[in-house]
Amino acid sequence: MQLSTTSAIITGGASGLGEATARYFAEQGAQVTILDRDTARGAQVAAETGGHFAETDVTNEASVAAAIGLAMDKMGKITTTVNCAGIAYGIKTVGKDGPHPLDAFQRTIDINLVGTFNVSRLAAAEMAKNAPEPDGSRGVIINTASIAAFDGQKGQAAYAASKGGVVGMTLPMARDLASTGIRVMAIAPGIFMTPMLAGLPEEVQQQLAADVPNPARLGDPREYGRLAGFIVEMGYLNGEVVRIDGALRMR
Repeated sequence: MQLSTTSAIITGGASGLGEATARYFAEQGAQVTILDRDTARGAQVAAETGGHFAETDVTNEASVAAAIGLAMDKMGKITTTVNCAGIAYGIKTVGKDGPHPLDAFQRTIDINLVGTFNVSRLAAAEMAKNAPEPDGSRGVIINTASIAAFDGQKGQAAYAASKGGVVGMTLPMARDLASTGIRVMAIAPGIFMTPMLAGLPEEVQQQLAADVPNPARLGDPREYGRLAGFIVEMGYLNGEVVRIDGALRMR
């Protein structure tokens, strides 16, 4: 598989890691369809990348099916799926206001884990129809985990659980889809300069960057996009989680 001939759907493509991935893929010649709930920003990024946009709720089966249908109509096929849609809450299991709200925990799992699987399974059904490459490849799914899956911090019970689930389903999904020629990978980013972090005070950003061993800075979302592109083209990568974190191990 080559990026220049890739037809990709990217969830969360209106901002952050997803937007950077969409822009990088498009620069390399890929067709891109952005799936996001932010209609204004999603349509803008799609226009700027020469791609397409579908307003999508990743937790809703009908919404995702419609988005995949639009992507198929516009691009003719789907060979790559990159799942970047996600949310994060900072809530302790028991805090000054009482126990962690159950609805916040459930929402995090629904979007980050269930949503990722929902998109992956429906996209895989279309990928399985692709004509195989010489090596039998029909597609690749790249899901977004987090280093919080391995060393989550205080207040990250919901987020770490959701991303741990993404890590945990990587290998079995790769095994499930092996016979159809679809690879499944996950990327576990460290601390990246996403819109959420960009809104923090400069001194806080510097403090976070100082915790990264080397290079001592926040990750650039474009680096995530480049890694996703490498995974697309490196056909022997399968069933694995790749950390991209500057050797950061959170304590």
